[in-house]
Amino acid sequence: MQSPAEEHRFPCRQCGADLRFAPGEGKLICDHCGYEEPVAVAGRGHQPIPETAFRRGLREALPEAEIEIARYSKCPNCGAEVRFDPAVHAAECPFCATPVVADTGESRHIKPKGVLPFVVTEAEARAAMTKWLGSLWFAPSGLVDYARKGRALTGIYVPYWTFDADTVSSYSGQRGTIYYEMQRVHVRDAQGRRKSENRRVAKVRWTPVSGRVARFFDDILVLASHALPKRHTDALDPWDLSRLAPYNPEYLAGFRAEGYTVSLDLGMAEARARMDRMIERDVRFDIGGDRQQIQSIETSVSGATFKHILLPVWTAAYRYRGKSFRFVVNGQTGRVTGERPWSAIKITVAVILSGILVAAGVYLTHVYGQQGY
Repeated sequence: MQSPAEEHRFPCRQCGADLRFAPGEGKLICDHCGYEEPVAVAGRGHQPIPETAFRRGLREALPEAEIEIARYSKCPNCGAEVRFDPAVHAAECPFCATPVVADTGESRHIKPKGVLPFVVTEAEARAAMTKWLGSLWFAPSGLVDYARKGRALTGIYVPYWTFDADTVSSYSGQRGTIYYEMQRVHVRDAQGRRKSENRRVAKVRWTPVSGRVARFFDDILVLASHALPKRHTDALDPWDLSRLAPYNPEYLAGFRAEGYTVSLDLGMAEARARMDRMIERDVRFDIGGDRQQIQSIETSVSGATFKHILLPVWTAAYRYRGKSFRFVVNGQTGRVTGERPWSAIKITVAVILSGILVAAGVYLTHVYGQQGY
């Protein structure tokens, strides 16, 4: 019989208020009385985070210890599944600021195996976001001020899959070698007259080839959520996965966690597409020569495993003059990306100034030309 996931609360031993994880400090702190408590990190840095056989996960043959039943609510606007604390019944979606009402039902999810704890603080993330906005040409000044003075950013752990696999690929194709021949060609000179001359002409000699390449893929990272546009999450790369810690709910204290909405099989499909692109590069390198033609690649995959992990992201969703703008900050590196805002007034002024400068340049050229300069 399955039981709901335990309620992860961390009360302060001195005053009873909720503790929160302090990014970059490796400890829980109480904002009410200042009490501090180190986070247990037993095993980190000594044992690798265990992998799970992909076929077992695909067949849903995982032991109940690796499954959790939690309350997630789906945002009606962006589709994010955000985990709610039992006492919370309504909140805003951290990705798009849409009001979300907590569902009464519960979802069955594979438990995370690893977590990359927050390193960047909320203040540091806000400063990085404000600096990024200020560096954008034609960004509305009002939005920069609004973001600087607005509400705090939301820290959320975003779900990812990682995949490992051994691959062996057999291929057939052709190797192209460039050589040159002297040929008589017809050309026209500057006056348009036709003439003949000898020129070196490049040609390619093709040779049939076949062979095998092998590669072990380690931690192919696939976003397991549709809440954020992929162009945003890709822009947050790279992540230092060597800093992954075994999953510990203490790292989530004071933060939100999003449930995955990309299934395990769809995640593997994306991982395989990335593997295939890398295998094609390996095949081209193995063929060698000056040019390559690939006719077929047949890949066998073995030992496929996966992990469900959580990566830290600071998010901000602002509504400015009727429009919604979303920004995300990598909670490990402070890298910022988001939806680029445009100021119609700044663009109009820039166009007018450019026109004035062009007109001034034409006028001066005309004046100096009449004076013989």
